[in-house]
Amino acid sequence: MESITTIEIRDNTFARQFETTIPEGLVTVEYSFQERKIFLTKINTPEEFKNEIFIDNLIKNILDNAIEQRLRVVPIYPRIVQFFKKNPSYKELLPPGIRL
Repeated sequence: MESITTIEIRDNTFARQFETTIPEGLVTVEYSFQERKIFLTKINTPEEFKNEIFIDNLIKNILDNAIEQRLRVVPIYPRIVQFFKKNPSYKELLPPGIRL
């Protein structure tokens, strides 16, 4: 796997989203939990923010956290599905029966 830039991510459990602050504003990844699975449902970025490498690193950090917690990951948001397709090493996180 490529090297991962560590990003400070806060888990805002009340809002059910991971959050990180960048100069342009707040970046969030919305989620929901169900039976040891985390559903990644949406990425919110400031309108002018277009850094795809940062988004990839953010997703990698969240997935590495899921690995540590032994969670399965269900990507719902198209950008996260695209990440899984580009990074097959993370497909082991998918629950049985989920194909991308």
